[in-house]
Amino acid sequence: MQNRISSFPPIIDSGSKILILGSIPGVKSLEKQQYYGHPQNKFWKIIFELFNEEFKEDYSERISVLKKNHVALWDVIDSCERKGSLDSEIKNEEANQIGNLLEEYPNVKAIFCNGGKSHKDLQKLLGKNFRIPIYLLPSTSPLHTISFERKFEDWKKILKYI
Repeated sequence: MQNRISSFPPIIDSGSKILILGSIPGVKSLEKQQYYGHPQNKFWKIIFELFNEEFKEDYSERISVLKKNHVALWDVIDSCERKGSLDSEIKNEEANQIGNLLEEYPNVKAIFCNGGKSHKDLQKLLGKNFRIPIYLLPSTSPLHTISFERKFEDWKKILKYI
């Protein structure tokens, strides 16, 4: 099969209260070396709107908004083989050490999964009755075709943990 792809390091600090987990970066994100780098992905638009921030294109400013609002970001999958960007094409995956990360950052009080693949994999990894709540949110991917408004409404769940 094709070459393995790898996730990025986590964005987290001692002030993080929630952890958002994707599956693994898509092609465009890997090219840019940025989480949610595809221009049609709604992740950053949702984050900026949730926290009433002026939208920024600059990646370092985006990361600052996450940290300022106590949001950590990572992926459930550390590495895998995948053709293209579809989660359904993921093969031979290796998981990130989510449990270890949460031990190291005990202020994280909830986990939010960006889409079904990350949620399913996380439940396999940590179990369904993990010590902190795990929520499934609709994917911010352009391939997940529900409206922005519906995605945004579901993503508001984050705010009760911030």
